Amino acid sequence: MLKALVVFVLDGQQIALSLSSVQRVVRIVEITPLLNAPGIVCGAINLQGMVVPVLNIRKRFRFPEREISLSDHLIIARTSRRTVALLVDDASRVIETARKDVIESEKILPSLDYVEGVVKLEDGMILIHDLNRFLSLDEENTLDNALRRDQA
Repeated sequence: MLKALVVFVLDGQQIALSLSSVQRVVRIVEITPLLNAPGIVCGAINLQGMVVPVLNIRKRFRFPEREISLSDHLIIARTSRRTVALLVDDASRVIETARKDVIESEKILPSLDYVEGVVKLEDGMILIHDLNRFLSLDEENTLDNALRRDQA
């Protein structure tokens, strides 16, 4: 059985999300600061009348911070609780890989709660990001409160 992945790039590192959670990829737009949001949230965007939090996944993966560039992209994706936008350098391609070729994260580094696994390709390894485990329960609750305050 095949697993379809959307591959994106952060600081030259390839990371992927399950295609089934991705709604679309858009060019960067203005991000409005969101007061009292968790540190991982860099703000929110208006997506067809819906307020969507923008997650700075550089922080989660411990990549160095950098200014947002006009060449950056937002991956609009759906978690089990909400729609989010992931700020990425580039969304490069969609790939399909056999599920048996995905190495589960528990077998590599069990402490990476937000990584589902790793797949090895000819051009390197790709971390498969688990969007549903990306935010902690505290971060989810803080984000909910910040969004409620912002919309009030």
